[in-house]
Amino acid sequence: MGTVNNESLDLLSVFLTGIPGLESQHGWLSIPFFIMYMVAIVGNSLIMVAVQADSALHEPMYLFLSMLAISEVGVSVSTLPTVMGILWFDAYRIDFDGCLAQMFFIHTFSGMESGVLLAMSYDRFVAIYNPLRYTAILTLPRIIFLGMGITLKSAALMAPLPILLKQLPYCHINILSHSYCLHSDLIQLPCADTRLNSILGLAIVLATFGLDSLLIVISYGLILYTVMGIATGEGRRKALNTCVSHICAVLIYYVPMIGVSVMHRVAKHASPVVHTLMSSIYLFVPPVLNPIIYSVKTHPIQQGIASLFSCKKGLI
Repeated sequence: MGTVNNESLDLLSVFLTGIPGLESQHGWLSIPFFIMYMVAIVGNSLIMVAVQADSALHEPMYLFLSMLAISEVGVSVSTLPTVMGILWFDAYRIDFDGCLAQMFFIHTFSGMESGVLLAMSYDRFVAIYNPLRYTAILTLPRIIFLGMGITLKSAALMAPLPILLKQLPYCHINILSHSYCLHSDLIQLPCADTRLNSILGLAIVLATFGLDSLLIVISYGLILYTVMGIATGEGRRKALNTCVSHICAVLIYYVPMIGVSVMHRVAKHASPVVHTLMSSIYLFVPPVLNPIIYSVKTHPIQQGIASLFSCKKGLI
């Protein structure tokens, strides 16, 4: 099989895959996918606008929630063009540079999401361990610094991935196994040794998702230790209740990720539909469920969103 050299990479195309075995049903399947995208984008956007518009929500917890919403909108917008392009228009082809760009943004926003979840666990620890100094510790400049640090860290870690992939020779037939471009998929395409890419990818996973998840577990260990020191049962219940939404967000994010990793290693010969479904759950479910969870469980967010619509109604 021939290869494509670096000078021809701008002409190289990659072919994405829809839902295996259900190609004839893409028209119907586009409806639930489109609804999920709208819920994710509109729901998270409402949280961002509500936090920005309502001064009562200018607290560390809600500012971190706004950052989480930004990263989830980013993930959704990154995958939307190719997923809906396949379901609506059978547009399986994407140019190589576009594929690399999509890969970079998907992984960058996913890394940001993980980093923000870690920052939110630290926020909950400070709120429970030292409530009297909560706002003195988590000041607005520090929150902004944390947000910028999370963004720059994620972008800097992911930047080498497309650069290294760009240097490799490629085969003429380049078919991915998803409706979007992921690094784990793209490193299967080059007609060359990709061990360096694989090692770098693993190192990035450990430095982001692995380290973040470990620190989140440590944070909640400290939170539980602190809560157990609270004298009254009512006080312990109230302290833990402030963490419920964040715990749900962490589980919604990490459980599907672990499931995808386990499926790739344990069930390699499972139906392609199963792998596609697990990957879709990992990318689509957190942005859809998190705004719903925070809107239901967090009364100030409910009020902030309601005030947006009451203001708009008053202007009409």
